[in-house]
Formats: sequence, C-alpha cells, structure tokens
Amino acid sequence: MSLPLRDVYAEPTLADLMPSVLSSAGVAGEENRLGLAPSDHTVVLLVDGMGWELLQRNAKAAPFLTQAQGNAMRAGFPTTTAVSLASLGTGLPSGLHGITGYQSYVDEIDAPVNWLRWTVAGTAIDQREDLVPETVQPHPTVFERGRKDGLTVTTVVPKAFDGSGLTRAVLRGGNFVGVSAYGDLLAQVVAAVHAGDRSLVYCYIGEVDTLGHVYGPESAAWLAQLTVVDRFVEQLAAALPEGTRLLVTADHGMIDASRGRRVDFDRLPGLAEDVTVIAGEPRCRHIYTEHVDRVLERWRNELGDDAWVGSRDEVIAAGLFGPDPEPALRVRIGDIVVVGDGEASVIRSDGEQVMSKLPGQHGALTDEELLVPLLRIG
Repeated sequence: MSLPLRDVYAEPTLADLMPSVLSSAGVAGEENRLGLAPSDHTVVLLVDGMGWELLQRNAKAAPFLTQAQGNAMRAGFPTTTAVSLASLGTGLPSGLHGITGYQSYVDEIDAPVNWLRWTVAGTAIDQREDLVPETVQPHPTVFERGRKDGLTVTTVVPKAFDGSGLTRAVLRGGNFVGVSAYGDLLAQVVAAVHAGDRSLVYCYIGEVDTLGHVYGPESAAWLAQLTVVDRFVEQLAAALPEGTRLLVTADHGMIDASRGRRVDFDRLPGLAEDVTVIAGEPRCRHIYTEHVDRVLERWRNELGDDAWVGSRDEVIAAGLFGPDPEPALRVRIGDIVVVGDGEASVIRSDGEQVMSKLPGQHGALTDEELLVPLLRIG
C-alpha cells in the first residue's frame, strides 16, 4: 500500500530533547531546537508507552499531567523503546546511532539482536562481549557531553538497568542511581537535583507500557496505572527544589492490535519463502532476503492496504531513519521494511509466542504511536 509517509524529522523529535536541555543549561555547541528557556536544573522523566493521543483521551485518569503546559512531539522511527531511548540519549536519529528497531540484524554476529536485552533475538545469549556497547554505539551521549561541560548528570532508573548493554550504549555518562520503586525514585531524583550548581537528572517509569502491552491501552489496568503515574508526577513536582524544571515525555504511544488484522508469518508459508531473517516487531518488521523483488511483491499482495511494504532504499529515501544514515549501519535496516497501518500487525505465533499474544503494540507511524507528550512543569 501507499503509506502517507511523513518527513518525521521535519518537526522536533525525542532526538532534539536532550540537546535542547543542554543548550538551555549553557552547554556550548548544542542546538536548542525546542526553544527551552535557560535553566540550571532540569529533570527529564520518560514514561514508557504514554502516548500523546492516549493521554489526551484519558484526561480524567491523569488530571495533573493533562493540565500541565505542553504539546505533542514526535518520537522518531521506529516507534519503539530501544530506538527512542537511543535517540534521547544520543541526540541522534536511528540511522546514525544504529539502534534501528526492537530487533535488528547485526552483521558482526550474523544474527538479529534484541537491543533491550542485548541478546541474540529469541535467546538469552548475552552479546555484551561480542558486541561491546560502547563500540556498537560510539557517539558521545548527551550525558557525557553535559558532564564534560560541568553539569552534574544523574540517571535514576530501575536497578536492573545497571550495566545493561543498552544503558552502556546510549545512557552512559551520568552518575547511575538504581531504584526499586516509586518512593526511592522520587527521593533519589530530588537528591540528585541538589547534587550540583547545574544539574541534569534523567529518570524513567516503565509500568504504563507493561500494562498496555499485557491488557491493552485504555484497559482498566492501564487506566489505573496512568492514574498512579499522574499522582507520582504531582508529588515529584511538589518535592523538587524551587527553580527546577520538570519535563515529562514518553518514548512512543500504543495501539490495540487485537482489534486489527494479525498476519501470522509462521502460518503463511508464502511470506516466509525466500526470507533469511525476520527482525523488528509486529508493527515494524525488518525482512532480509537475497530476492528483494520477489519478496516485495509477495508481501505487498498478502498485506494489501494493511501495511506499507518498501525496500531499504525506499525507506532511506523517505527519511524514516533520519537524513543520511551512516553507510556502515544501513545493514541494520531490513532489505524490506514492513510498517503496519491502522491496527494491523505481522506476528510470529511460533517464533515470538508471548509477543504475538499481546494486544498492545507499537513501532509504526500512526499518530497513536508516533506522538508523545512534552510537558513543562515548574
């Protein structure tokens, strides 16, 4: 089908957030594309999965957040956590930092990698030795750049993230503080703001995304968790020292794929024919093949208007991975890229048994997935 491809990076994205924060704190050489006012103390809170459209529709569950000053911003592409965290942490689009999807084929190990776990996709085989995170993503992070300029930079995230491949690749450079629950998250963020004359604190909440995946966005469980987060942000804002700016954003939104067509790669032999590797996730698939034209035709005929199916050259020309992706990283973009439209998805009932059953999905280009909030508090 013909996807209404948009120039994703014509407007600010998550890749512009942290450089704007650094610039507003006086760090030279950083672009303030968001036009943030000067501030010596900024806290950036990322709420995983809290898309702008979802938030606006459910204002009753989040009165504090929806009454805050703010606007919608684009996440970047693909709209998935690993990509968005990499863009946030480096200030670069996916074609430059190289984290090109939930799972990407990496030629160094001749296998697809799950970037969140830093393992061979579908396994527990740790790749931090073979794929050294600091080498896989060598660009200085925004945290390293801020610290070099004298900012006190602190990352307050779940303890399990300490030393992970993704943390080392895209969030390295700050003082790492691992937390266990919302109580110590709040306390540690407040303490980190006090730690320097100029400070940047990054913190993260993941449960909205988790419950969206498991129960579906806007389910009773999801709404209850959104209310918990809303109350937490209100408490955090009240506890921060005077003069501290709190920015609240997200990495992507979410759609309910249980309401759309679910095309099963593992049950349609025609789709698997000539495919050597399938990566990505249900809403954004990377397909690797030595027979691009044949596979393109086969997938386009099968998916019809439920997805846009294009070649690597087409998605690069469309700018979906940012302007001028690094040539060495282009192999991490599929020979063919499949982007779901509406609420359609390409699942793998055998190869990805858990993921295939989840109602909540993201990765594509609908406003539900692409738009995230940028809320300014304080």
